[in-house]
Order: sequence, then structure tokens, then C-alpha cells
Amino acid sequence: MHVIAAKAVAFREAIQPEFYQYQKAVIENTLTLATELKRMGLRLVSNGTDNHLILVDLCGSGVNGKEAEEALGLASIIVNRNTVPFDTTSTARIPGGMRLGTAAVSARGFGTEEMKRIADMIIKIIKNINDTDLQEQVKNEVVEMCKRFPVPGIDR
Repeated sequence: MHVIAAKAVAFREAIQPEFYQYQKAVIENTLTLATELKRMGLRLVSNGTDNHLILVDLCGSGVNGKEAEEALGLASIIVNRNTVPFDTTSTARIPGGMRLGTAAVSARGFGTEEMKRIADMIIKIIKNINDTDLQEQVKNEVVEMCKRFPVPGIDR
């Protein structure tokens, strides 16, 4: 019975005008982030995106997905390491790519300007993968940006 109730709640939420606006924001933010990352020199699997996810091929960049995930995590930017098609040198634990999504930041109210800033931060970290001072600096920028966009439903 609880599964039926959960579906009913989800369907009701999905027909609300606010949900439609949220979905539009997610797609717009993903397209902006993908465009900026590509413009800044990262290779995107499928050359872009048409949904809420971006898959970045880091092969040939000198950085693997595990390194990117860990360094960006220290800077408070959460990504997932991910395998990429046709990569014969990586493993599941140390893949050649990273996956990003924009649903969570879109729910907080981030827009295209914030996506451009996030792309810039990601590039800085990727290009300076072992620079812990830069990771701390970017982390401070992330914290300040997040203060402007609180998590929905959590009072500050």
C-alpha cells in the first residue's frame, strides 16, 4: 500500500506548475554547464547532453575520474567517477571519466550564472589536480555560493 501512496504523491507533484519550472531549470542548467565545460576544453561523451546528466571523458587530460572525484570533493563539488565508452586503459575503480548532474543545485535555485562559475571552478581543480590551496579556495567559494541558495525545506 505504501508504494501506491508514494506513486500518488509523486504523480501529484509532477503535475504542478512548479515542477515543470524546476524541470526546465534543470535542463537549462545542465546545458549551460555542459557548454561551458566543453568551451573550456573538456571532452563530453556524446558531445553534450539532452538530459540532467553530463558525462565528461577525462582520458588524455592527465587526470582520471577517481582523482577528479576526490579533488573536487575536497573543494565541496560533488561528482561521480564514471567509465566512458571505448576507454581501454581504465578500470571500474579508476575510470577515465566523471559524471555531473544539476538536479540538486537546480532545486536550490542555482541558475545559469552559477553554472558558469561552477564550470570555472571544475576546470581550475582539474587543471591543478594536486593544488590543495586551490581546493581550499574553491571550497570557500562554493560555501559562499551555497549560503545564497539554501536547501529547500531546511530553515536557516
